[in-house]
Amino acid sequence: MAEAHQAVGFRPSLTSGTTEVELSAPVLQEIYLSGLRSWKRHLSRFWNDFLTGVFPASPLSWLFLFSAIQLSWFLQLDPSLGLTEKIKELLPDWGGQYHRLRGVLAAALFASCLWGALIFTLHVALRLLLSYHGWLLEPHGAMSSPTKTWLALVRIFSGRHPMLFSYQRSLPRQPVPSVQDTVRKYLESVRPVLSDEDFDWMATLAQEFLRLQASVLQWYLWLKSWWASNYVSDWWEEFVYLRSRNSLMVNSNYYMMDFLYVTPTPVQAARAGNAVHALLLYRYRLNRQEILPTLLMGMRPLCSAQYERIFNTTRVPGVQKDHIRHLRDSRHVAVFHRGRFFRVGTHSQSGLLSPRALEQQFQRILDDPSPACPHEEHLAALTAAPRDMWAQVRRSLKSQAEDALEAVEGAAFFVSLDSEPAGLTREDPAASLDAYAHALLAGRGHDRWYDKSFTLIVFSNGKLGLSVEHSWADCPISGHMWEFTLTTECFQLGYSVDGHCKGHPDPALPQPQRLHWDLPNKIHLSISLALRGAETLSGDIDCHVFPFSHFGKSFIKRCHLSSDSFIQVALQLAHFRDRGQFCLTYESTMTRLFLEGRTETVRSCTREACNFVRAMEDKEKTDPQCLALFRMAVDKHQALLKAAMCGQGFDRHLFALYIVSQFLHLQSPFLDQVHSEQWQLATSQIPVQQTHLFDVYNYPDYVSSGGGFGPVDDHGYGVSYIFMGDDTITFHISSRKSSTKTDSHRLGQHIEDALLDAASLFQEGRQHLKRGCRGPGEDNLGNRCGSLPRHTRGSRVPTPPTNL
Repeated sequence: MAEAHQAVGFRPSLTSGTTEVELSAPVLQEIYLSGLRSWKRHLSRFWNDFLTGVFPASPLSWLFLFSAIQLSWFLQLDPSLGLTEKIKELLPDWGGQYHRLRGVLAAALFASCLWGALIFTLHVALRLLLSYHGWLLEPHGAMSSPTKTWLALVRIFSGRHPMLFSYQRSLPRQPVPSVQDTVRKYLESVRPVLSDEDFDWMATLAQEFLRLQASVLQWYLWLKSWWASNYVSDWWEEFVYLRSRNSLMVNSNYYMMDFLYVTPTPVQAARAGNAVHALLLYRYRLNRQEILPTLLMGMRPLCSAQYERIFNTTRVPGVQKDHIRHLRDSRHVAVFHRGRFFRVGTHSQSGLLSPRALEQQFQRILDDPSPACPHEEHLAALTAAPRDMWAQVRRSLKSQAEDALEAVEGAAFFVSLDSEPAGLTREDPAASLDAYAHALLAGRGHDRWYDKSFTLIVFSNGKLGLSVEHSWADCPISGHMWEFTLTTECFQLGYSVDGHCKGHPDPALPQPQRLHWDLPNKIHLSISLALRGAETLSGDIDCHVFPFSHFGKSFIKRCHLSSDSFIQVALQLAHFRDRGQFCLTYESTMTRLFLEGRTETVRSCTREACNFVRAMEDKEKTDPQCLALFRMAVDKHQALLKAAMCGQGFDRHLFALYIVSQFLHLQSPFLDQVHSEQWQLATSQIPVQQTHLFDVYNYPDYVSSGGGFGPVDDHGYGVSYIFMGDDTITFHISSRKSSTKTDSHRLGQHIEDALLDAASLFQEGRQHLKRGCRGPGEDNLGNRCGSLPRHTRGSRVPTPPTNL
């Protein structure tokens, strides 16, 4: 999501204490440290590694094997073929009554060795099986004989009842692609957006890079891929996120919305109590590994490493580089309300506080009439300031208000009790949704602690939202947590008829602790400057959210097309009508098929997509011709998406090559040009991962409405979308108000028109649109579907803005 903004502007700041450094020393040291960090992570979770290390076996299987060996000895059989006797001879002879103990110890040692060998064999076999990606490259609905055989073997070797981290030791490492393939794919991706002259120049730079630098840089990446857990992910976190000096607000955070059409209770404290309790239940299950690992096709596990830092995590600013601080446990949350900070305990001696007890604590904060101290109200604006500025101010703040700062940074997460309502309203549905998105993404600039892994936002009318910092994990991880939270607090915990949490309050609970900040005078000016910058940035963001209810995922599937690819190709048509030109398009996809994999870029503006767009704007082209080109564009996007998921993308490889070149002080005009590109259209699909939690047929309004992120380029768009049930797609669009080239609402209208035009190419689509839309958003958004004007393909040529 927001990663595209960080990826565009990053510039690694690599310094050395000497003027002359041995050519390979810095990069070898960095590769060594990458591996060291990997091993430290394994040692820090020793018990988890033990439990997952024996999977798909279990500790009980050792006892079974030992008992079987003992039984065979009782029956005068020797399954060890004499090895047990040799082990027995090596053990010290304690004599007398301990003679039999030597035999038991020898049998235990033999059982342990045999058990370990069997587990190692299972791990190797499962890792080899999981390295097969042929299933992903096959056409939808078709399954070859090798894939069927692979599925059967995966079932055999996968074991039963896996925990969250059970598959971690069996996941393959992300491969380093061929540098020749990477350069070829890159040139293919930029061909639609470059003139012939510019493309020839870029191709010349690419050939020079392959001839002079590529082999050296590739060798270091190959070395790192063998030593560290992942050849790119730790550098991605460090250089794209932690070394970025930009404000986290808008640039690095993203938001998640509540249910779109319903609010389970209008009582703010009650909604906060249930939501916080549900989040802590999720943390409890996470700590016990009771969350099931995500499986594609019900068989292929994804990496779960990113789940470890959801809670008790904060991003600590540094002058040159931030670092992520993660605590093993935290038994309180930090709460912000009307400019004041509170520490609210979440546990008593008997365990986690009930939702009703938490509601009581939040209500005490809402009823507290005490005013904010001078400058305390705007203190959190510092977390939205440039990182080097915040790092310097934080040093002074820590020396003067260490306890208060530790209470916030050491909290399980941050809670903001907003004084204003938010969410969809009948009076002005479109504007209310836009304001809701803006409040989640940027707020007022001083009412979120952007350093925390996430901030739970509870509005005065009971609406919820989430603001998530991006460096510690990607959107599917926080999305998984958010789906659990919404369904648990609404359906499992529930509310009484008067809107309060179920249960009884606890009068014996101590009052929430008000945090006191002894703010030195020298940081008052810094707070004012940070607030001014945050308010300017917040005021410049144009958010637009709309549910598209003419059709959804079910219709696209009936057309035998990929839902995501359908949207991506339609977005190309919409953007062309908006800007009158093609541009580089960033779509994020996951690489969690590999150990510690994060994301890869899919460049959706392909030659095939451009051919389709030109045909749609050409009155001479017939619908069958456009349909054929549309299918070709969808198929091309699907091929790129699957290749990226299989580790055969090229953007992360180019990024890693660029980092190595900086360590080696090798100048590469090709790599410099690659990393100076601007992404005027950044897109992301928000996946619904736990469909079993949502009953879209009986409760169609109780579905997640997704989230969004800020624009990547000052003159570009950020677009995210989520398939809500089978018949609705919700879009989240952002851009800069200061740009004369962009308008989020204008692009939203083009997206609706493009989707309708694409659907009308299909006979079933024409029939579907004639019947009219019947989506859950129809009544709630002023019958939006029936009032939209239809765009007739080819009836008008897009008029680009005059300043293009």
